[in-house]
Amino acid sequence: MCPADICCLGATSRYWRAMVKDPLLWRYFLLRDMPHWPSIDHVSMPQLEFLDAPLINEEESLDDREEDGDRGIVSTFDYMSEYLKGCPSCRQQWLPSRPAYEVFTSFLQSLVPSSEPRYAMFGPGMEQLDVSLVTRLMNAPDVLPVSGTPQRQINGIGSGISYIFNNQHKFNILTLYSTNRAERERARVQQQSVSNKLFTLEGTDESGCPVYSPAPQVQQVCQVVDGFIYVANAELGRGGEECEVAQIRAVLSSAESSASKPLLVLSCVPRDDSEEDRITNLQNVTSRNRARCRTPCVDMAKRLELPQLANPWMVQDTVAESLSGLLDGISWLLRCSGVKLYGG
Repeated sequence: MCPADICCLGATSRYWRAMVKDPLLWRYFLLRDMPHWPSIDHVSMPQLEFLDAPLINEEESLDDREEDGDRGIVSTFDYMSEYLKGCPSCRQQWLPSRPAYEVFTSFLQSLVPSSEPRYAMFGPGMEQLDVSLVTRLMNAPDVLPVSGTPQRQINGIGSGISYIFNNQHKFNILTLYSTNRAERERARVQQQSVSNKLFTLEGTDESGCPVYSPAPQVQQVCQVVDGFIYVANAELGRGGEECEVAQIRAVLSSAESSASKPLLVLSCVPRDDSEEDRITNLQNVTSRNRARCRTPCVDMAKRLELPQLANPWMVQDTVAESLSGLLDGISWLLRCSGVKLYGG
């Protein structure tokens, strides 16, 4: 039975409601399904540290365990709630519904023209993949039509490109590359790191982790944009450097009202699995549990230490070639910026 069927079974009686809360079962579901979730955010992120914790309190006496025997295993952690909170198909049902007055207020606000939100986009996934996410984005009118290139500049940095989401909401993306195009291409082909001109290494903190400060023109960008898009390289065996965490924190700390500005992480691979890879995987394992040739979004959030941030954040699986997953991420980002989307 799938988790949804088990929840339906639990609604039939008190007995089944107690039985379906078996922590061993929901811990198994978490470990099995988390690698396949296409997104995770600051609200739905499971507490991963409890997956390694014992199911039963070690200080509990044998008498207490015998008294609880009729109810099955009583865990110190609610794995069922964590699963329902994080699973994409259950996530909306888990979140509290919006009050009627808030829905009406949102409708009135949607009638008032709002300024075009701007986002700064940076990260190794823009430069290391053999399919350019930025190039695909600029040439995919069926996904995000380009509405124009504003002429304003921010201290020498280009104004970026404006797009139209859902044929009604304009937003602007400023792309911040680490160095010039020739050096980026050379580093990509040779799979080497480049000297990142967006940041200056200031030293290390007490734990030995690097500390960066953004270049002055980047700091100015951080202060005026409404949020950030970090393009992470989700290819297996790539990424994971300490500088990623440090540079994300440097950018967020440079922003005015930094804790309120959302961070969208596009966990990006260049293309979907090839047909040959699909056949190989299907021969080795079942289609539901086949290995994925990418870093799971939950692991990406942990790698970038996103749960420690005060900002709202989201990790969205994205494919550069097809741009799959991109619109879901942009939709979340616009909502966090106060844009009222239909159906929101």
